[in-house]
Amino acid sequence: MNDKVTISTYQLFEKFPTEVEAKRYLEEKRWNGKPVCPHCGKDHKQYRFTKDGVEGYYLCSFCKKNYTVRTGTIFERSHVPLHKWMFAFYLVVTSRKGISSLQLSKQIGVTQKTAWFMLQRIREACKHDKDKDGGGGLGFLSGIVEADETYVGGKEDNKHASKKLNQGRGAVGKTAVFGMRERGGKVVAKVIPDTKMGTIHAELNAHIEAGSTLCTDEAKAYQGVQFDHRTVNHSAKEFVDGMAHTNGIESVWAVLKRGFYGVYHSFSVKHLQRYVDEFVYRLNEGNVQNHVWDRIDSLLSKSFEQRIAYTYLIQ
Repeated sequence: MNDKVTISTYQLFEKFPTEVEAKRYLEEKRWNGKPVCPHCGKDHKQYRFTKDGVEGYYLCSFCKKNYTVRTGTIFERSHVPLHKWMFAFYLVVTSRKGISSLQLSKQIGVTQKTAWFMLQRIREACKHDKDKDGGGGLGFLSGIVEADETYVGGKEDNKHASKKLNQGRGAVGKTAVFGMRERGGKVVAKVIPDTKMGTIHAELNAHIEAGSTLCTDEAKAYQGVQFDHRTVNHSAKEFVDGMAHTNGIESVWAVLKRGFYGVYHSFSVKHLQRYVDEFVYRLNEGNVQNHVWDRIDSLLSKSFEQRIAYTYLIQ
């Protein structure tokens, strides 16, 4: 085992044998030793107390409200102990092709429904921060950027007769996902309604810095882009032309498809963006070149910024 980039499950269990240790770890990562009330944002005179024999409760002297480290995060209103949550985080960042809710339920001893909700919350934390530059939460991509689209969904030939659309094959019945990858940098991927020129151009302009070099295939949707545009002709079996190729973004689709066919077997169109965000996160902040603790801490920091209700997920 390479201790420079990873830890074993045994080491994880040693660090978090109970919820107490996990709660203290989350408090340190969220507040750095100085609790901040999630209700009013004040940090002056926050009183820690124990309730029903359980430590980790706080009272804000300003707004007089109680809270815990879970309040206002993806952990809020979850009855799953925090050390089980930490193991779930570990599995998500170390499983390159993802982990199914059924497998997670067996690993941590919860129902499949609970495991599914946990994973959806974690995927919510993986999403891009749309308030930052470029709408993608990763700032503008620059330099040499590769762009490509893929289609996610079951093959028409494999569908039951009652579910076949009978409109041909190829992309029929599938959902389009558009991706951009900066060479040596970040990945941005988004579920899109169609692959028309207007849609593609809007995504490119939203995420790529002016003056960058764009590498794509020969699809007509890329014609007229406002970048230094280089293409390869895939239909003519041309995959590399000097510095022009899309091998980087296509490797993203390869990992996504391996997760689709090998782990999840299907992605709901409703939740597809969350699955895409999970895979993109592992390629960006969750890169395997970073230490597992850094990857977990990065995802934890994002989990403190939002919460998502079960009713919202299933509505």
